[in-house]
Amino acid sequence: TSPLCTWLGCRIMATKVAKSVFGTLPDGREVPLFTLQNETGFKFSVSAFGAAIVSLHCPSKKDGVSDMALGFDDLSDYVKRMPYFGVTVGRVANRIAMGKFSLDGAEFKLAQNNGPNHLHGGEIGFDEKLWISEPNDDCVTFRYTSEDGEEGYPGQLDVSVTFSMTQENGIRIQYKAKSDKPTPVNLSNHSYFNLGGHASGSVLDHDVQIFASSYTPVDDTLIPTGQIADVKGTAFDFTQPRTIKSSFPQNGFDHNFVLSVPTHAMTGTLQLVAKVFHSETGRTMTIFSTQPGLQFYTGNFLDGTKIGKGGCAYHKHNGFCMETQNFPDAINHDAFPSSVLRPGKEYAHETVYQFSW
Repeated sequence: TSPLCTWLGCRIMATKVAKSVFGTLPDGREVPLFTLQNETGFKFSVSAFGAAIVSLHCPSKKDGVSDMALGFDDLSDYVKRMPYFGVTVGRVANRIAMGKFSLDGAEFKLAQNNGPNHLHGGEIGFDEKLWISEPNDDCVTFRYTSEDGEEGYPGQLDVSVTFSMTQENGIRIQYKAKSDKPTPVNLSNHSYFNLGGHASGSVLDHDVQIFASSYTPVDDTLIPTGQIADVKGTAFDFTQPRTIKSSFPQNGFDHNFVLSVPTHAMTGTLQLVAKVFHSETGRTMTIFSTQPGLQFYTGNFLDGTKIGKGGCAYHKHNGFCMETQNFPDAINHDAFPSSVLRPGKEYAHETVYQFSW
């Protein structure tokens, strides 16, 4: 029984894991898909391509079961590298300024694949890899080895991401990594959620609470300035539940929140970090994580050209992301939690997206 289950006093529910085929890559490799389901009707599916959440079905008291994860019906659309729907991003999630960093006196140059900056691991990040699958009775683990020099990063990095279902109708994601050389690491899941259902339109009517009293302001290219600013009196104050649209920056949210309970950069203690509520369906998403930061993103770059499941066109603000991670560009900011993983140490983090209705 998990600590969350003990805390909530819930009864034990069995998780079923079913394997199917999501599709075939252009080189002929088959991509497995795993669906985890319990007796309540709550279920989610994860693909070995990108170690990605491709669907998330959740009951509701008002409109039955809906898929709350933006994404595609076909593997081919994920291969085209659409906007990171549901994928595991790395070696370093988020941005690195000017695509460069220094580590132990050596300079490293990375792809500048997001304007002047490096984003989500580079031109071919972990989201574009076919991971090795290891299914078990109640979970599935994906493994990937990132070779020394891949996308400009130093060291061979051995990574695992394990997806399981909690007793509280949650998705538990456990990240682990080891390297044979010092290297920056920052792993996260990039799911776009819409608690009304993936095709229900804008998420700006969702109520959000983020347990963070400060955030990291950014420049025009979304790189942190290095300042850690108080959220009080700003559009970034989600310390009390409120609708997203009630105080909304001109370009939307794409910002890192400094979580109130301090954690170590490589490991940490699971903590409550955010809640999201959708009044029309009665669904609530509660997020727990061991990470020091939370990137809240409101789908600002969705423009209607991405045709998703069932022919649905995803427009601006049709989904939101709650990316638990280290701070953006941490490798270039000494005052931020260190993102450097050294030989003999293990990167180990966990995030839980828990749902109720």
